[in-house]
Amino acid sequence: MKIYIGADHRGVQFKERIKKILSRHRVDVIDMGAYDDSQSCDYPKVAYKVAKAVAKSKTDRGILLCMSGIGQAMAANKVPGAYAALCYNVESAKLSRQHNNSNILVLGAKFVKQQSLPLLIKTWLTTEFEGGRHQRRLNQVKRIEKGLSL
Repeated sequence: MKIYIGADHRGVQFKERIKKILSRHRVDVIDMGAYDDSQSCDYPKVAYKVAKAVAKSKTDRGILLCMSGIGQAMAANKVPGAYAALCYNVESAKLSRQHNNSNILVLGAKFVKQQSLPLLIKTWLTTEFEGGRHQRRLNQVKRIEKGLSL
């Protein structure tokens, strides 16, 4: 599995911590920017790059970071096939996979506790989608994505 990771300037340092955690999980990490926290950058550009790469694949995933995570999630979810979940703790990361089959984890550097990061990342990487009633709902999301009525 590949993990495409991206951050705006407010998430660069957080991204570097997460890349170290990911190195323990036998995944290929592709860093899609930003690389410098001293210069402001536009989060939609980073979100778009990560979301496009993830949406092309059935198995690869992405992680996006910024101060709150809100803008990254909004931008990534505009790309068909990208299912970005803004998570602030281990339980929300687990549910984003079990119930929503998220393929992009979005984290807010200001709100996620640093000590919870290793378990949060591990949980999101290893939790499987449950299917069942959740698949029905995900299919409805996909209809919306295609501009179809429910």
